[in-house]
Amino acid sequence: MKKTLLFLLIGLGTPKLVAQSKGYWQQHVDYKMEVAVDVKTYQYQGKQELVYTNNSADTLRRVFYHLYNNAFQPGSEMDLRLQTVKDPDGRMVTKTKVGDKEIKESRIAKLQPNEIGYLHVSNFKQDGVTAVVKEVETILEVTLAKPILPGKSTTFTLDFAGQVPVQIRRSGRNNKEGIELSMAQWYPKMAEFDFEGWHADAYIAREFHGVWGNFDVKITIDKNYLLGGSGYLQNGNEIGFNYQDKDVMVSIPKKQKTLTWHFIAPNVHDFTWAADKNYLHDVVPTNFGTTLHFIYKNNPNIIENWKNAEPKTVQLMEYYNKIVGKYPYQQYSVIQGGDGGMEYAMCTLILGEGKLEGLVGVIAHEMGHSWFQHVLASNESKHPWMDEGFTSFIEDLGLNELAETKTENPFAGATKSYILLANSGKEQPLSTHGDRYDENRSYSIASYSKGEVFLSQLQYLIGKENIMKTLIRYFDDFKFKHPTPNDIKRTAERVSGANLDWYLTDWTETLNTIDYGIKNVESATDGVTKTGISLERIGRTPMPIDVLVEYTDGSKESFYIPLRMMSFEKENPTPEITRTVLKDWAWGNPNYFFEITKSKDKIKKITIDPSGLMADVKPENNTFEVK
Repeated sequence: MKKTLLFLLIGLGTPKLVAQSKGYWQQHVDYKMEVAVDVKTYQYQGKQELVYTNNSADTLRRVFYHLYNNAFQPGSEMDLRLQTVKDPDGRMVTKTKVGDKEIKESRIAKLQPNEIGYLHVSNFKQDGVTAVVKEVETILEVTLAKPILPGKSTTFTLDFAGQVPVQIRRSGRNNKEGIELSMAQWYPKMAEFDFEGWHADAYIAREFHGVWGNFDVKITIDKNYLLGGSGYLQNGNEIGFNYQDKDVMVSIPKKQKTLTWHFIAPNVHDFTWAADKNYLHDVVPTNFGTTLHFIYKNNPNIIENWKNAEPKTVQLMEYYNKIVGKYPYQQYSVIQGGDGGMEYAMCTLILGEGKLEGLVGVIAHEMGHSWFQHVLASNESKHPWMDEGFTSFIEDLGLNELAETKTENPFAGATKSYILLANSGKEQPLSTHGDRYDENRSYSIASYSKGEVFLSQLQYLIGKENIMKTLIRYFDDFKFKHPTPNDIKRTAERVSGANLDWYLTDWTETLNTIDYGIKNVESATDGVTKTGISLERIGRTPMPIDVLVEYTDGSKESFYIPLRMMSFEKENPTPEITRTVLKDWAWGNPNYFFEITKSKDKIKKITIDPSGLMADVKPENNTFEVK
C-alpha cells in the first residue's frame, strides 16, 4: 500500500468579521490537544488546553462542554429516543420478524461495556485553579473558579478519557464498510454561547453547533494507520510522509510502534479525523487554489468509482465557488468513513461503496455543507433547514450543472416532497428545534425539502438573478458568523428591494400553506370580445401570481399579479413571452378577477405558476384546459 502525505501545510488567516450590527459579537476558542489511541482496546487518553475569550457583554460564571460519546450507552437519552420515536433511524436499530410483525430494537441498548462510547473529564482547572464539574450524560457543567468578565480570556485545562463506540451513528469504530476509526465529536467540545445564551443541547443523534477557533492537535496512534480529516499536517517528514518530495517514504525505525500526527486547523468550529490501516490516498490539485484529498479503502470494487468521482468533485467545488463564494481553506478531504454522509470541518466522512451516481450525489451534498455549516454556521440544532435546505439547494443546482441533460426546475423533487408532508397532517413548523420533531421523516422533509424550497421559492418571488445575488451576498456578509433566519431574509430584501417579512414568518414559523386556484373562466362582451378569469386564494399564505395563457393558434401570453404586501414587481422570467403586469392582489381579499382581450374559444390552456417553483399544496386546481 502506497502511503502519501495527506495534508499540505498552507496557512489560513482569520477573516475580519463584518458586524451584522454594532452590537454583534461572538465567542472565540483556541484548542491545544494531545491524544493517544490504543487501537487494540479502542480507548484513548488525552489532554486539552483551551483559551476561551468572552466577547459578550455578560459575566460568565459557568461554561458547558459537549461529551458526545456518552450518548452511545444503554439507557442514554439517545437510546431512549430511539426506542420511543415512531420511525427510528434504520441505521440505529436491528429488525427482526416475529410472525407478521417487524420488531425494531435499539442497537445502543445492546452494546456491551467494551462496545459503548464514553468520554469523561478529570483534573479540570481554570488558570491553574480547580473548578467544579458535573457530568450530565452528554453535557459537562462547569462552575468556574472565577467569573470571566466581558472582553477577558481564561485558560481551561483538563484530562479526558474516551472509548470509541461500535459505530451506530456517524462516529465510531468498525462500520459496515470496515473503516476502523471514524473520530467525529470525539473530544470535550465547548458549547456555544451567543446573544440567545448557552446552546448546551443534549446529543440525541441530530445536529451540531460550535464555537469558532484554532485547533492544534497531536494524535498518537499505531504507525500502520493512515489518517485524514480536519487541519493541515505539520510534520509530514517526521512521520514518514513527504508530499513535497513526491511521496518518498522516510524510514521509520522498526522498534517504533506509534507515530504522532500533528495538525493545525485554523478558524474552524470542530475537528474530525478518520484512520484505517488499509486506506488509499489521492491528492488532486485544482486551478482555484484548493487541494482535494480522497481517502478510501483499498477495495478493488470501489477504486474505479472513487477515481471517476474525483474530477466531478473538482467541478462541483468550482461551481459552488462561483454561485456562493470562494471556499476559504486551502484543503478539502473526502473520506470513506461515515454511516451515510456527514459534514465536518474541511472534510466529510461518507460511505464509499455503491454506484458512482450515489457517491457523487453524497459528495455534492456533504461538500456543499462546507459553505453553509462550516463557514456560515447557522445554529444547525435550532434551524436545521438553513443548513440542510440551503445545502440541498446548491446540491441540486450542482448536480444539474454536471448532468448531460439539464432540467428547467432542478428543485421539483424537493417541492413534491414538501407538498406530500404538508398534506400528510404530520408537518411541524420549521421553527421546531431539530431534536423535537415527532417523527424522523417529518424532520428530514422539513429540513431538507422545505428548507430548499425556501430558496427555490424565493426565486419565484424575486427572480432568478436576484436569488443568485442573494446567495453570494449572504455568504459574503455572514461568513464566519452565525446568521439567523432574519439574516437571509434581510439579505434578499437588500438585494431585491422587496418586502419579505411575511414570507419568512409564514414559511418558517407557521403551518400556513399556499393554495391558489382558477375559480372560473367566462366569456364577456363589452364592446370587444373578452374573457374573464377568476382566481381564488384558498390557503393562508399569499403569493404574487404568474399566469400563462396558451391560445389555440400556438401563441402564448403571460400575466403577473404583484402581491401588495411585497411592494415589488419582479422581472419577467420568460422575456420571450409578452407579459402584462396587472393590479396588485391584497391578502385581505381572497378573490381576484381580470380580463384578457381574446374570446374564450381562442383559449387552449391557462396555468397558474407555469415554472412549478411555487409550492402550491393542491396544484390540481392551477390549470384550466379546453379538451
